[in-house]
Amino acid sequence: MKLAIGCDEAAYDLKQTLKKHMIDAGHEVTDFGTHDAQPVLYPDVAFAVAEQVAGGAYERALLLCGTGIGMAISANKVKGVRAAQCHDTYSAERASRSNDAQIITIGARVVGPELAKSIVDAWLRSGFDGGRSQPKVDLIQAYEAGHSL
Repeated sequence: MKLAIGCDEAAYDLKQTLKKHMIDAGHEVTDFGTHDAQPVLYPDVAFAVAEQVAGGAYERALLLCGTGIGMAISANKVKGVRAAQCHDTYSAERASRSNDAQIITIGARVVGPELAKSIVDAWLRSGFDGGRSQPKVDLIQAYEAGHSL
């Protein structure tokens, strides 16, 4: 799978761990930074990654910050993106299966590296089920496109 990854300085170490984990699993991973522990504005990273996902350059993406909250909020501002904050494997699986989330966010100050690997694995092996969730995702997309409800 072609994946993007990005983080702020709070999640730099976790990003390095998860990037290696995804590459070792056979995925193609592009790193959008940050590339060191110097402070950055996380919305800049989130917007850059989310725009690439929305444009179809990457199938999915992983965004990391201290809590995962700021990255999720920022990524969800990009039209066409569904980003979900995940701190457990069940939420990661449901983000994909029920919500067709192309991006997940994880908080490096909330989740340790081994759990983070499990979260990423659960999300990557899950696909959108459609079914009862399809009308909900369709409604989200219609609203985003400006169609009245």
